[in-house]
Amino acid sequence: MGDESTVSPKDRFLTVYGRKPVLEALADDGLRVDKVILADTARGPGAAEIQRAAKEAGVAVQRASAHRVKVLAGNGKQDQGVLADVVAPRMRALSAALADRRPPSRVLLLDGITTPANVGMILRTATAAGLEGVIVPRRGVAALDPLVVKASAGVAFRAPVLRCGSAREAAEMLTEAGYALYALGASARTTVFDVDLPQRAAFVLGGETAGVGEEVGELVTEWVSIPMPGDVESLNVSAAAAVLSFELVRRAR
Repeated sequence: MGDESTVSPKDRFLTVYGRKPVLEALADDGLRVDKVILADTARGPGAAEIQRAAKEAGVAVQRASAHRVKVLAGNGKQDQGVLADVVAPRMRALSAALADRRPPSRVLLLDGITTPANVGMILRTATAAGLEGVIVPRRGVAALDPLVVKASAGVAFRAPVLRCGSAREAAEMLTEAGYALYALGASARTTVFDVDLPQRAAFVLGGETAGVGEEVGELVTEWVSIPMPGDVESLNVSAAAAVLSFELVRRAR
C-alpha cells in the first residue's frame, strides 16, 4: 500500500502492445507516451516505422529480448515484438486517493470482472458520468490492456483509475476510510434509486458469472438492486454500471 514515491509503474501507465496500437498512441497528440520497448528480434519496415514515429514524437525506444517484451505485455501472442507505456494522468494508487485532503466521494469497485470489453465500457461510462474513481484491482479483474482501451474507445487512458492488489484489499481500505459499501444484487429490496447514501460511498460491481465475491461480500454495508419490471433476470455488468453511474449524476443535479 506504499505512498506515491513507491508506486508501481503499473499504477502510472497503460501498456499497449502490437504495431498498430503503438503507432496510434505515438500519433495521438492528446497522449504522452513514456517509452517504447522494441524486441531485439524486431527488424524490417515495421520496426523502422515505429522507430521513426517514436523519434518524431520525441519518445525513447528501448531494445529488449523478445521474451522480455512478452512478459511486459502480458500477452505472448499479439505483442508483435513492441509495446508502449502510455501515461495515464488520472491513474494512481487507491491508497493515494484515500489519503487526499478531499478523497473521492463516489467510487466503483470492480470485483472479478474478467471480460476486457466490460471493464473498458465501465471505464468509459464512469468517466462520462464524472465519477471520481473506478477501482481496478491488479488481481481478479481483466488486465488494463489494448482490449480494454479499445472497448473504452480510448477513454481508458484518461479514466480516474485507482489501483490496488485485490478487491478485498480495496474493500478493507474503503471501510477503514469511512466509506459505506453497496453491492449490486438482483434480489435486494432496496434499489439504487431509493437508497440513502452517506457522504462517502463505494459501489461493488461483481463478476459476469459469480457476482460479488464472498470475501468482498462480507464487508458490504447494504445490497441494492436495479428494478426490472420486464422479464429479464439480470443486466450485463457494464449496463448495470451505466444505470448506477447516471443515477449518481441525477442525484448530484
